[in-house]
Amino acid sequence: MGYMPLEIARLLLGLTIAACHRRIADFIIERERSLVLTFRQKGVPLPAALSIETAHNLYFGVGIFVVLVELLRIYQLGH
Repeated sequence: MGYMPLEIARLLLGLTIAACHRRIADFIIERERSLVLTFRQKGVPLPAALSIETAHNLYFGVGIFVVLVELLRIYQLGH
């Protein structure tokens, strides 16, 4: 059971991602849009960045996925 603190830390990381998914997504989308603009100015065609709503949903899903995986791992360590 020496791995339990690490599993709890990962669980908290997943909860933090799910709780702060809007701020994380807004930050990433802002950077992504500036990168897309820079590459387009240099002549590299890139697809449009994700919509804000899609990015919010994506990061919330990632956070919940991490939480579920860690809950499963903690359950397996306990049995």
